[in-house]
Amino acid sequence: MATSKPTKLNSLDLPGSPASTRVVVAMSGGVDSSVVAALLKADGYDVVGITLQLYDHGEAVGRKGACCAGQDIQDARRVAEALQIPHYVLDYEARFVKAVMSEFADSYLSGETPVPCVVCNQKIKFHDLLQTAEELGASVLATGHYVRSKPGRHGFELYRACDRERDQSYFLFATTPAQLKVLRFPLGGLPKDETRRLAREFGLAVAEKSDSQDICFVPTGRYTQVIERLRPGAAEAGDIVHVDGRVLGRHGGIINYTIGQRRGIGIAAAEPLYVLKLDALRRQVVVGPREGLRTRHILLRDVNWLGDEPLEVLDAGGMDILARIRSSGPLQPARLYRDGQEIKVELARGEDGVAPGQACVFYAGPGGGERLLGGGWIKSAGLSEWLAEQGMRASTPRVERQPLVAGSR
Repeated sequence: MATSKPTKLNSLDLPGSPASTRVVVAMSGGVDSSVVAALLKADGYDVVGITLQLYDHGEAVGRKGACCAGQDIQDARRVAEALQIPHYVLDYEARFVKAVMSEFADSYLSGETPVPCVVCNQKIKFHDLLQTAEELGASVLATGHYVRSKPGRHGFELYRACDRERDQSYFLFATTPAQLKVLRFPLGGLPKDETRRLAREFGLAVAEKSDSQDICFVPTGRYTQVIERLRPGAAEAGDIVHVDGRVLGRHGGIINYTIGQRRGIGIAAAEPLYVLKLDALRRQVVVGPREGLRTRHILLRDVNWLGDEPLEVLDAGGMDILARIRSSGPLQPARLYRDGQEIKVELARGEDGVAPGQACVFYAGPGGGERLLGGGWIKSAGLSEWLAEQGMRASTPRVERQPLVAGSR
């Protein structure tokens, strides 16, 4: 009985020749996505470039005619012309405002610290753009993210980038197995210096273009301006309260504060004070000593799981992982487990300033932490050991007067 030969795959782990494989490249106008398009074109793929118009940059900075976003689109168009590939600009601005910017504003108003780049990948780039790629007959969508993907036992798996300084796996924790099947990340194995060298080799005009550092719709870094424009009058004044119950002063809106903040709190004190909690319901900024920031226990919501075993594996005592709370933070040993219907993380060393709305991202442990196993949004953080020893509860400070209620005057 004759046995069939295994199907030969191209460099994107797809059957067929590159010439018969259409690839959509998400082109932001930067050097990374431009090099992705150039590499795939050089390999003979049928490349189509798409640039998303996500926001009005002039509106974001409060100046009409501000053109950074327009410049990015022009840069992407010039690269596409140089590579002789089709290029389309799609207006996703209304979707972006609803799915990313509005959620960003509401999250801050509820006392959270959001991560909009994760939401953008989750709800725009890896959702709407993937649908567009499918409509164009593309087999995969390629991006300039620094992360590695490769076939595994149960489908494609995500791994940290070889260039640790550029690794963006944290921002992709919400990517689903179905999406991974049709996503490709050609730069995951390259250092940034090599990407720029390739850009120069390909003669791309963006070879020396600076990397963007800020949230795209907060180019000035003043996120409160964006929130106030999206939700006029929503930022209400309230009390600044010490964890021991003393009312220390007043604030102009909890959107002006973040967990762990020390400078600019707006009160004078004999000891250094840090923001320990933002209570949106009472409109309170709760402050205390640095020791009150460290926590080891985190409760998660909306967990995305990319491990080989079903998530039910957590019912049998949980599993050891490496966890990351901030995109630039270190990996640390942790225990991921399920308590009833809730998924929790216990950090071995603890973390300062853990805030609701941030992400807790899982990596395979205890060795290396190369593979991304998913992650979840932080719903709440447990009481710090110091506060517990003091008999204090940062979530319900003992204020000395009637607490304010949202909406009251």
